[in-house]
Amino acid sequence: MTTKDLGIYIRKHRERVSAEEAGFRSTGRRRTSGLRREELAQLCDVSPTWITWLEQGREVKASSAMLEKLSKALALTRAERRYLFTLAGKLEDEDEGARSDGLDVLFKSVEFMNAPAYIIDRKWNALSWNKQAFELFRGWLDMEETPNLLNFTFLSPIARNLIEDWEGRAKRLVAEFRADCGLHVDEAEVQDLISELSEKSEVFAKYWKDYEVTTREGGLRIFNYESGKLSYLQTTFHPASRRDLKLVLLLPV
Repeated sequence: MTTKDLGIYIRKHRERVSAEEAGFRSTGRRRTSGLRREELAQLCDVSPTWITWLEQGREVKASSAMLEKLSKALALTRAERRYLFTLAGKLEDEDEGARSDGLDVLFKSVEFMNAPAYIIDRKWNALSWNKQAFELFRGWLDMEETPNLLNFTFLSPIARNLIEDWEGRAKRLVAEFRADCGLHVDEAEVQDLISELSEKSEVFAKYWKDYEVTTREGGLRIFNYESGKLSYLQTTFHPASRRDLKLVLLLPV
């Protein structure tokens, strides 16, 4: 995808919105269908030149706030809005109503899975889990405070004994988290988490400074219990309605 694709997408949707739908009075026959660039610029509180350059595919930057204005002015659906953000290389920042839509069903579905399963957000806080996951991750999912996977891995002595090859997994988790937080790394809550972990865990601080990045992939996960080792194949999914969440499933092997 290129800036040219973004420009074409905006122009196509601008041409589909009538002046009347956007709140402008009709002034007779119009040479082009849809909104004029000047009208879209007025709705977005920018100059017509900026809209022109954007549609021409020039290297102009659109902030998340500006993309939000464009999506409202163009009356984009949720799917169209998401695609606009994708074309602009931005992570979508949905409104609270959109973000909560369907979450109850998503969280409930975890309970009916026949293997350990849990859902984490972009800060790796656990939001939902089933009975099998709760039994597997004693010390994490039974935390009194918000059960955060990084806090558990780096600050809990239970994790060092539970996770096979803790050192290797810890290093990979930091690289995965750096990739996950991406455009949100400067947010206050994310920075607070990183600062706290860096202060309390020399291992986390060391790996965070390495700037390694990798995707959160599946694979073999081994856990140590008094009764013996338990092995699982892990796979991770992104719910279509909430790309900032991750559904993690552990299949016994």
